[in-house]
Amino acid sequence: MSHATHGLGGLKYDPAKRTRPQELNVFVALVLIVVTFEVIGRLFLGDSFLFNTRANVDAVFNTARLSIIILQVSIVGIIALGVTQVIISGGIDLSSGSVVGATAMVTMSFAQTALVNGNPNPKAIFGDWAMDLPVLVPLLVGLVCGVIAGVINGTLVAYTRIPPFIATLGMMVTARGFSRWWSNGNPISFPTESYAAIGKGMMPVAIFVALAILFHCVMTYTRYGKHCYAVGSNEQAARMSGINVNHHKVLVFALAGMLAALAAVVLSSKNLTAQAGMGVMYELDAIAMAVIGGVSLQGGRGSILGTVLGALIFGVIISGFTFLRLDAYYQEMVKGVIIVGAVVLDQWRQRSRSRG
Repeated sequence: MSHATHGLGGLKYDPAKRTRPQELNVFVALVLIVVTFEVIGRLFLGDSFLFNTRANVDAVFNTARLSIIILQVSIVGIIALGVTQVIISGGIDLSSGSVVGATAMVTMSFAQTALVNGNPNPKAIFGDWAMDLPVLVPLLVGLVCGVIAGVINGTLVAYTRIPPFIATLGMMVTARGFSRWWSNGNPISFPTESYAAIGKGMMPVAIFVALAILFHCVMTYTRYGKHCYAVGSNEQAARMSGINVNHHKVLVFALAGMLAALAAVVLSSKNLTAQAGMGVMYELDAIAMAVIGGVSLQGGRGSILGTVLGALIFGVIISGFTFLRLDAYYQEMVKGVIIVGAVVLDQWRQRSRSRG
């Protein structure tokens, strides 16, 4: 019997209309992409994408490639965690990449060491008072910069009713200009050892995973998370239910700015330098990771887990193209197709739900 009315007040329940969790669909897509690269590698290269083929290594999996896949998406993944919350709340953030560039320049200015090979730091921005500072100082300076950018974005969106697209686009241009102005376009280098340790080895991955777990719990079990979904689903209903929507929007953008700043700290620490061009296109990659992971651009739907899976899909595709020895510009073209495809998929999901 395909229909039942138990406990539904006469409404019919159709098991055929049950849907799998969106995260499961994303995970299946991830597996299929990995299998595709594995098959292509076996057939045309005589090599394995996922498994180890070296006789002198005992590991079953290619741990080096797996590490690179996770490492290369971890920094943008940190940004994507904040972007996910913004999109679920019904907004969009185009400024995160530029905030990375601006924050990296400011943070590295407070993270410099006084002596380089026994000589004064040739890239010094400030005087001796800002040299060899405890690592907590540049970290806090960077996070404050990100929060300020996020608060400005949130205030413009919430209190002037400027569309998020326009408000964050303005911040994107302003922050990129600020990053070039800060040191007249010159890179800032030579951080202290304690600052360099933040991005060393697999630390970016550990930071990304820890933040993903934290914000998964926040979005799932806290009032803040419930308010994100409520505001994104129906802002007017959220207001009527007593949610301070304006305050919530400022908070969401502030958190997104803080996460972008943390990504800047990790990136500049990993590269041991800060440049004005850091973070270019990171905002689009972060949005694509979120949308691929099932976050609706209409707001109100999505999850941190889905975004993490979307980030892994990005990493697998980039690593897979490198494995197939395809040039970098092919990767950029595929990225563009993925971004457009993710938006088309989101629109198709919305239409399917409305028809259902």
